[in-house]
This record gives sequence, structure tokens and C-alpha cells, in this order.
Amino acid sequence: MSRPLVIAEAGVNHNGSVAIALELIDVAKEVGADIVKFQTFTVDELVAEDAPLAPYQASQTQDHSQKEMLSKLALSNDDFICLRDHSLAAGIEFLSTAFDVLSLKFLIDLGIKRIKIPSGEITNFPLLASVSQAGLPVIMSTGMATFGEIEDALDVLDSSRTRRGDITLLHCTTAYPAPIDEVNMRALSELSNRFGYSVGYSDHTDGSMAGVMAVTLGATVIEKHLTLDRAMAGPDHSASLDPQGFRDFVRDIEAARSMLGDGVKVPSESERENLPIARKSVYFRRSKLAGTVIDDSDLVARRPGLGISPMEWSRIVGSTTTRDFAAGELFEW
Repeated sequence: MSRPLVIAEAGVNHNGSVAIALELIDVAKEVGADIVKFQTFTVDELVAEDAPLAPYQASQTQDHSQKEMLSKLALSNDDFICLRDHSLAAGIEFLSTAFDVLSLKFLIDLGIKRIKIPSGEITNFPLLASVSQAGLPVIMSTGMATFGEIEDALDVLDSSRTRRGDITLLHCTTAYPAPIDEVNMRALSELSNRFGYSVGYSDHTDGSMAGVMAVTLGATVIEKHLTLDRAMAGPDHSASLDPQGFRDFVRDIEAARSMLGDGVKVPSESERENLPIARKSVYFRRSKLAGTVIDDSDLVARRPGLGISPMEWSRIVGSTTTRDFAAGELFEW
């Protein structure tokens, strides 16, 4: 199994600063991510004037509405061109999530290799229809969604040029951070079983345990928020990983992938040298003369396993010795 595609979700953790966004790109590359992802939106297209803040947003900002908050976090088209170019120079794939049709068209023209649909847009028919026409691979988060809503979204995506093999469904719990008892990791496997698509995990939990679990359940994509400093002001920083935390996260999911192996149960390379040390052979507990019948009490199983296996015990008992054996000697036919 190859390592899952790792997406460093920079999101809006740049706080509206291009300089911070550029630094996030460099850090994402340094900590081992394959893709660095931002968020592209037109504020007036995304939210109404009175759209309220989510509780976690209200606790992390001083803003009074989503529009007020997002207006401070929006980057211009020229900014995203700069971020794309910097990502290319840094050797990491650039990606951004579009929250409206205009932003999607801009990102496609910018040359993104795949489209990321966020959980909140899974019921946005105009956006889904535009995605289906783009003909690019799709990664769709499924936080807050029911199986029925996921199926409806897939019907839109599958209705046109998006090919079935080009869609990956990310299990997700849309809470920041996600409570451990609401992660419902079994849903990741169920997404695969029910819909037959590749699956992954958009991780909003603290730490790396959920990401490791996702790898063992077959995740081909892992997404995790990245910040320069979890103490920074802004809606997502406290639910993100700092550079060292993200580096550890990548290390842990790589280890989990390596631990999976191929599923074939045979002695591993490192086990082979220990096998004769840990296993046993059949020894004589007491001396036996040639031509005498071997009784169960004549034998003992002892380490090392360099002779006849004790699994031959029932064949040995009742047989006749072919020569004299001393006490403590290995049995041989």
C-alpha cells in the first residue's frame, strides 16, 4: 500500500496575509505534505449579511458575523496566482477549495490538478454541477452529511464528465476540534462499502490517532489543518497542527501505512532469526535403550527448536528407538 496523499489544509490560517500564506507553503513542504490547500471565496457570494458565526468561530475571533470575519480572511485573485507560483517553485502541489462557482472557474483557469469540495457545499447544486463539468478528479468531504445527501451529490457529480474513478470521499466530523466520541471512524469503511469510491479522512481531531486509524481502514487521502502557531487569533488555528505537530502527524501515518504490510501471514525477516530460539524441539527426559518403545513420560519439549517439532509428538509416542539415547538428548528418527 502506498502512502496516502497528505493535504496540509492551510485554509484561512494566513489571517489574510500573503506573507503568512507563503510561509505556510514552505512549511507544508518541509513537514512532508504532498499538497498545500487554501480556501478561495467571494465573500458576497458565500454569506449573507446576517450569517451568524459558528460557536467555535465566535470563541476564536472578535467578529460579530461570518461576513465580517471572512472579509478579513479573503485573498485576491492576484494573491492566489502568487501562491500558486510559489508552490510550484517550492515543489508542492497547490490546491484551494472553491466555495462558489466564480471561485471554482478561477481556480480551474489557475491550473489546479483536482477539485476539493468542502463539507458545507455538498448540497450546493450549482457548484456541484460546475464541478461535474470540469472533468477534474474530485475530493469531496462529507462532514454533516447523511448517506442520502452524499448519494444525491454523487448523482450530480457522476451525471457528466467526472468519471467514477476520479472521486474520493472524505469522512469528516465538522467540528473544531472534533470530539473523540463523535469521530465515528467506522463510517469511513461504510462509505467505501456503500458507494464503491476511494475514501479518505479530513481530520479535525487533536493529535494523530484518528489519522492513523484512517490509514488502517484504507484511507487514500488524509487532510489536516496546518498553522504556524496554534495560539494565533483566527477561527481555525487552535484546531490545527503547528509545524512540529504536522511533521509528527506525517511520521505517524507513514508508520501506520508501513505497519499494514501485505496481509500474508509468514515469518518476517526479523522473526526468522528468533524462530529457533523461541520454539522447541523434542528431547528425551530420561535415557532410552535401542529397541524400546517410547512412552509419553520419556519425552519433554524444550528450547531451542533445532530438532523435531513437538507437533510430531503423537507420531513419536509409541514408536521404537533405533539406537541408545542419553537423557537430555534431542530425539531423532
